[in-house]
Amino acid sequence: MALSALRGAVGFLTQLPVGTDERAFEAFCDTVWVVPLVGYLVGLLVSLPFLFAGPPETVALLYVLAIVAATGINHADGLADLGDAAVVHGGPAKRRSVMRDTTVGVGAVTAVALAVAGLTLGGLGLAAVPPTVAIGIVIAAEVGAKLGVVTLAVAGRSSHAGLGEKLLDASGEDMLLASVLAVPAVALTWPAPTAAAAVLAGPLVAVCLRQWAHARLDGVGGDVFGATNELARIAALHAGVVVWTLS
Repeated sequence: MALSALRGAVGFLTQLPVGTDERAFEAFCDTVWVVPLVGYLVGLLVSLPFLFAGPPETVALLYVLAIVAATGINHADGLADLGDAAVVHGGPAKRRSVMRDTTVGVGAVTAVALAVAGLTLGGLGLAAVPPTVAIGIVIAAEVGAKLGVVTLAVAGRSSHAGLGEKLLDASGEDMLLASVLAVPAVALTWPAPTAAAAVLAGPLVAVCLRQWAHARLDGVGGDVFGATNELARIAALHAGVVVWTLS
């Protein structure tokens, strides 16, 4: 069951050719605690540019390209939809209708532009630290972002029927198991608390987005999960760089 769930999680959260199917996806929805394991896999892949001894600007660009290659843009689409919902006037039903609209608005453009800028600047910051530390922060950021997804699955309520609804049956046991899986990531920069800051940033972002979504959208949907993954990664990267700089 766990292996099938992990395959479903990799298929849902990445572009890696794992050959996912409906059975694997259903197993993933029933076993959300496996998600941090995907963070380790993605983190290892997208951290490779920091082994390249090139100009910081080039390393940062390669890092952003690696994220796109490994994870695609599906979750960025969720962030774009949330950007449109954030700027529209009206109640939850109006905001959700804007999110279903295929027209790309100024809120979506702004949200994605800020996300790309945040990733790029985070990559520049990482290029200025020792490679082993940069790799540790990147892996911890991915694990933290995935722990944020689990946090949302446990604490959120559904705003409407759809993909996100399937993930919202998670329990406290899922959160406990996911947290245990995230512990090794905390130790990646030990004794410096850098990786710990990156991991903790993920659930913090999830809690903030959960509060916003419950108030503005009357609950959580698939787009909120996607936005949580993207924003948590960015917050985790910058948290890690800041803590390393100050420590």
